[in-house]
Amino acid sequence: MRIFLTGATGFIGSRIVPELLAAGHQVVGMTRSEAGAKALVAAGAEPYFGLLEDLDSLRRGAADADAVIHTAFDHDFAHFVANCDKDARVIKALGSALAGSSRPLLLTSGTGAGSSAAGQPAMEDVFNPEHPNPRMATELAGAEMLAAGVAVSVMRLPQVHDTVRQGLVSPLIEIAREKGVSAYVGEGLNRWPAAHVLDVARLYRLAIEKCKPGERYHAVDEEGVCVRDIAQVIGAGLDVPVKSIDASEAPDHFGWLGGFVGLDLSASSAWTRRVLDWHPTGPSLMDDLKHMDYSRRD
Repeated sequence: MRIFLTGATGFIGSRIVPELLAAGHQVVGMTRSEAGAKALVAAGAEPYFGLLEDLDSLRRGAADADAVIHTAFDHDFAHFVANCDKDARVIKALGSALAGSSRPLLLTSGTGAGSSAAGQPAMEDVFNPEHPNPRMATELAGAEMLAAGVAVSVMRLPQVHDTVRQGLVSPLIEIAREKGVSAYVGEGLNRWPAAHVLDVARLYRLAIEKCKPGERYHAVDEEGVCVRDIAQVIGAGLDVPVKSIDASEAPDHFGWLGGFVGLDLSASSAWTRRVLDWHPTGPSLMDDLKHMDYSRRD
């Protein structure tokens, strides 16, 4: 297939490119820079210049593709709600170029969108349009495109990691570095799901090859990693103390991350593993955190 990939030079997208190419697909990767274009050419992909803010560029990229994988997202979490709304506009633009065809559009969301109740793992078959998670804007836009005849499916991501980046854990590390303490909320027993970036890239490839309209997949290897354990590894890596703080202190201590750090976000991937024959093999989140270079600052 000729696959149009947004976010092709990003943390996850840059791993999806070689995964797709190795399987015999042609990849057209969206980039906003000359440096990104050169990286895509070096990887064996065809560069395509586009911007999330330029909806016409997105429509043109999707119109010439057999399938679209959308991984690009503005990760300025200080403006998370606005960026989720922007993602909805992007999805509608991509979908408008695919409507009336069977060409698949694979979107990216978060596992929190599959949560039905506090303390229960998020599930693939849960879609609650009233859920307060701002990332529901992504899934609501996807549902609108599905109803309009677009072959939409959704990849929900946990904390995707290697020894350089680890989803929300990366800003948690920077906050601990800045504050001189690695903190967690309350008992820190709340859990975050995780998966290694190479396992996630493989799942995207399996999903675009096998996906069916309306399905939702969870790219989860570890169902839940205790946030207190994460904080302890960060403390050891930075050589700073580890402590619990009260939930009332979280907004001041963690800033924008205060709305996430105390949440229990465990998620299941049993259905995804079965239907896509996905068997993650990468290192655990804790392994990557233990082996990262804490002197490095991006």
